[in-house]
Amino acid sequence: MTAVIDEPTTHKVRGWAAPPRPVWEEAPTRAGLAGKGIILALACLAVVFPLWIVIVTSLSTRRTIDEAGGLVMVPKDITFIAYQELLSGGQVTRAALVSIGVTLVGTLFSMTVSVLCAYGLSRTDSLGHRWILMTLLATMFFSAGLIPTYLLVQTLGLTDTYLALILPSAISVFNILVLRGFFMNISQELIDSARIDGAGDFRILWQIVMPLSRAVIAVITLFYAVGYWSAWFNASLYLNDQNMLPLQNVMIQLVQKQEAPVGLGQAIRTGQLSGLAVQMAVMVMALLPVAVLSPFVQKHFKKGMLTGAVKG
Repeated sequence: MTAVIDEPTTHKVRGWAAPPRPVWEEAPTRAGLAGKGIILALACLAVVFPLWIVIVTSLSTRRTIDEAGGLVMVPKDITFIAYQELLSGGQVTRAALVSIGVTLVGTLFSMTVSVLCAYGLSRTDSLGHRWILMTLLATMFFSAGLIPTYLLVQTLGLTDTYLALILPSAISVFNILVLRGFFMNISQELIDSARIDGAGDFRILWQIVMPLSRAVIAVITLFYAVGYWSAWFNASLYLNDQNMLPLQNVMIQLVQKQEAPVGLGQAIRTGQLSGLAVQMAVMVMALLPVAVLSPFVQKHFKKGMLTGAVKG
């Protein structure tokens, strides 16, 4: 009895047999393309529609908000009074300056330490390379906890200082590992040739490694900047002075209606300004820097993240 062996199905193209292709490599049908378009459109609408409501409400008058019964979807009687009052001075303006300063200083400090650490760990012949790497990896899975961290910050005298907003969360081991993976992909022959010419480690890092790593550096810089700009937990723990609070904490107070910002309470009480419009305006101010910077870094995301994660 002869066994019959089924041969794999082949596709004939112009007289020759082409090997079979997986289903996911087949050309999409019109129905499939239409379905993808509908799903993407719905996803974009789910993201854009809430932002539209926030922006329109922040630009609406008190009368328009009262007529809509709250959030406004259709723009009417556009006014910038909420932004004018917020930026005219007071707690919100001061909080925005605090957030900008903490973000700039914190991002610079975090990137400096992360780049130096990642470059050192990318050189497998460096002193204590393996033990330092294992120690960093251990911190990703184990931590001392909230109370020991608070006691450490308090013992160091960092409470009610801006350093408490930077140092406790200055370093991300994940970002260091991504930078390390990218640095390890740089040609070793290029670095060796620079050493033969007399270049030291700092010159190699500054003139060779960093220019070749612009993509991953841009991505990690954005990660740190967004983290500092959006941070609120450290401020709620370590700051007692209301004048030192960053923008995110002031926004939380507004949304929870704990208290009106200094200089706006009278305007809200007299009916010149809607409290809801102020809340939405602060939200727009908090989202604006991230929305403006993200498109400029978007082109680096694929190269920076995928290439940095290949080796490690």
